[in-house]
Amino acid sequence: MNPAPAPADSATAEPSSAAALRAVSIMEIVARSERPLPLSEIAEAAGLPAPTAYRILSLLEGAGLLQREPTGKTYGVGHRLARLGVEVLSNNGPRLERRAILRRVVDEIGETCNLAMRHGDEIVYIDRVETDWALKAELKPGSRVPLHCTSSGKLFLSQMPKARRRKLLAAMGLRRYTANTIIDADELETQLVEIARTRVGINNQELQAGVIGIAVPVTDAKGRVIATVALQAPVARLTLAQAMEYVPSLQAAAAAVAPTFEGGGE
Repeated sequence: MNPAPAPADSATAEPSSAAALRAVSIMEIVARSERPLPLSEIAEAAGLPAPTAYRILSLLEGAGLLQREPTGKTYGVGHRLARLGVEVLSNNGPRLERRAILRRVVDEIGETCNLAMRHGDEIVYIDRVETDWALKAELKPGSRVPLHCTSSGKLFLSQMPKARRRKLLAAMGLRRYTANTIIDADELETQLVEIARTRVGINNQELQAGVIGIAVPVTDAKGRVIATVALQAPVARLTLAQAMEYVPSLQAAAAAVAPTFEGGGE
């Protein structure tokens, strides 16, 4: 009979736990930043020597939790960490409350509404309540759509400093999805300035032909846009002008949703 395994040596277990916590700390630092961070800033924020931070970053990059930007000098959130964030937001405690809020506005308006956040150069739907109409745009929670041709995406873009916005749009490119997609940077910039003024994002059949959308911001206690509440509908049933009449209803839903985010609302 083989002897029972000896208990783990606490002297070796502790460093493993510490290393795991350091990795979590580095992921938090990168996830909280509004821009990709260089090794030096990550190491300083984590209170680690640069070689140690680099070793942890390499492990996280290999696991898909962080990713090195094309320049090779900065780090951002990787696909696995981004997916984890969406899953947490979609399935945690506030989900039922958020869904109930979206359901009320869908029942009032009669069209599909969603809750979305920005990740990099895409919009991610973290929740969505569909209309009962047979004719509708099918986009499930977790779906990703571009920034430049969606109402939520343009609302997020409108809140960025102009130089940063221009750099992001140049990097991602303005791909044409429909005949209405705005692919001229100056034309899009003009529209984004107006969206920044009205704080209502618009999509006039720019991602899907025959589908319009409007979006309003969900803000945190400091007034920063952290998410959007958006409406989508077939233009055959609701024109963009008609959709704008529901902005107050969407704004009320956004205000109700805000407290479900940590640090959101008042």
